[in-house]
Amino acid sequence: MEGSRKQSALNIANILTLFRIVLIPCFLTAVAYRSFRYALYIFVAAAISDKLDGIAARLTRKGEDIGTFLDPLADKIMLSSTFILFLVMRLVPVWLAILVLSRDIIIVMGLAVLSISGKRPKVSPTRAGKLATAVQFTFLTVILIRTNFNVVPPALETALALAAAILTAISGLQYMERGLKLARGRSTWGRD
Repeated sequence: MEGSRKQSALNIANILTLFRIVLIPCFLTAVAYRSFRYALYIFVAAAISDKLDGIAARLTRKGEDIGTFLDPLADKIMLSSTFILFLVMRLVPVWLAILVLSRDIIIVMGLAVLSISGKRPKVSPTRAGKLATAVQFTFLTVILIRTNFNVVPPALETALALAAAILTAISGLQYMERGLKLARGRSTWGRD
């Protein structure tokens, strides 16, 4: 009975992650058509589903569950595609978009190289990585609020951009350090 309850909750966590992935094209379409009010609602719904998914995952997921792969993938797709679209629309600073996208490309390339060389890294986020993701989401939400209501003080936007940049750079260096240690056979790609 307890096992079936855990399995049911596990499915809920994965369904929430899949729901978030389905929201990505809806969000991008709303932004592309400049329906920023709908884009804000969809973005907030995605953030809420991410939090609910996180709660369900902590209560039920085992290390090998597919959700441990899908959840960060959903975050990366949402953040990267939003930064690209907002960059094209000149809603975010160029330097910040380049930093965020470069870090993600370097991480993906590093994982690919490790996999090709026979290493099987088990990916888990660093604390700085989790904070960077949270601040990036907050920054993009503030951009959407500003675009819709024009009530965001420029100082808040600048502070969030700087915080996102610092945390993104720190987490990028941490992932690179992990990758180099794993390539030399001295460590695993585990938690900090």
